Amino acid sequence: MSIKNIILGLVACGGLAACGDTLGEQALGGAAVGAGAAAITSGSLAQGAAIGAAGNVAYCQLYPGRCN
Repeated sequence: MSIKNIILGLVACGGLAACGDTLGEQALGGAAVGAGAAAITSGSLAQGAAIGAAGNVAYCQLYPGRCN
């Protein structure tokens, strides 16, 4: 595994800790994590960002107390 992939993985994990206060922040944070995960796994960055954004928004809307 290259150092680039390790750094991207750490950045993606750090993004998980910040859900965001607004819907836009939640979508942006999820998109960043999704794109980072896609980069690590050699997947589509756009698809990873879309899935990450949707997943983070859905989670934060379902569990607002856990997204601070």
